[in-house]
Amino acid sequence: MMTTHRLLFLSLVFFFFNSLLAAAMNLNVIRYGAKADGTTDSTKAFLAAWDKACGSTEPATIYVPKGRFLLRNVDFHGQCNNNAIAIRIDGTLVAPANYRVLATADNWLSFENVDGVSIFGGILDGKGTGLWACKNSGKSCLSGATSLSFSNSKNVVIIGLTSLNSQMFHIVINGCHNVKMQGVKVSAAGNSPNTDGIHVQLSSSVTILNSRIQTGDDCVSIGPGATNLWMENIVCGPGHGISIGSLGKDQNEAGVQNVTVKTATFIGTQNGVRIKSWARPSNGFARNIVFQHVVMKDVQNPIVIDQNYCPGNKNCPDQVSGVKVSNVIYQDIHGTSATEVAVKFDCSSKHPCAGIRLEDVKLTYKNEAAQASCNHAGGTASGFVQPTSCL
Repeated sequence: MMTTHRLLFLSLVFFFFNSLLAAAMNLNVIRYGAKADGTTDSTKAFLAAWDKACGSTEPATIYVPKGRFLLRNVDFHGQCNNNAIAIRIDGTLVAPANYRVLATADNWLSFENVDGVSIFGGILDGKGTGLWACKNSGKSCLSGATSLSFSNSKNVVIIGLTSLNSQMFHIVINGCHNVKMQGVKVSAAGNSPNTDGIHVQLSSSVTILNSRIQTGDDCVSIGPGATNLWMENIVCGPGHGISIGSLGKDQNEAGVQNVTVKTATFIGTQNGVRIKSWARPSNGFARNIVFQHVVMKDVQNPIVIDQNYCPGNKNCPDQVSGVKVSNVIYQDIHGTSATEVAVKFDCSSKHPCAGIRLEDVKLTYKNEAAQASCNHAGGTASGFVQPTSCL
């Protein structure tokens, strides 16, 4: 019933905004000087169209026709005079070929303090391969830009958007409320560093539906302060899985709660469903988490809680995680593990995991039952559970 309601709601949103497109002020970026040749800088034209839409007291649509539009980093700022701006993209937005042009900025396309912005369709080509090559060579490199960022915003809709080859994260939702994403596609090489598909932090009421994510880092990463997240019909791989964390990097940190992942498939990923926290003091938490109806295909770590995360053994040796993990449900999860240990709960010795529930789990390794490993983890198992529960 929950699924039907959510899909119906998003269908109504889509219908509403399609009706809006016909009635709203229509701002074609070509009229403001944009060129669809992929080589002419169209940044000023896009900003001019945005200023017109943002300044209007009536609903407005920014239209990007077919073609390739070169953009430097663009900041679309609110607050606007209306809360119904649709951006309809039939073309491709292209980052500069020289990655250094963007790599010193935090974001390529940034929306801040906006209300009621919707993006329909379009391709974002982040041109990140040059920066990846630099990072993978071990040289000292610029950190890179996130392709699309929404911060301190509300009532955001993203439907049918494709993000290719971002320098850093593909899409970031930070400090936002009521965000709906549907039919999002993310594509980057499996060895592309730090290219999380969708990252959500300090945000509430975020829904991600019917999305396909192929990247070199987490398909979806959930940071501190994320509450009321719903992810459904997600396909992930290559990538590092769906991760809650890393949490607990800071002593004082907002917690994560009420997160549901339903109907997901992981293909050849490093992890499946993961919760991870730094091995250092923190008042953070992760609670009320549900992973349901999940298929694993040759996944290295299908189910994992890692509370001893300490990359490079820096800033955390000989400490334990302060993050409290509780009330996590793993329900109807089956498939194949690429390693012998398919279920690993490595929890904090100071704050052991509590309320872990395994229900109808079947994971195999080389056509045989996989193994489970527990450390400071408490909970229950019901139904058919393989590997045999160590809780």
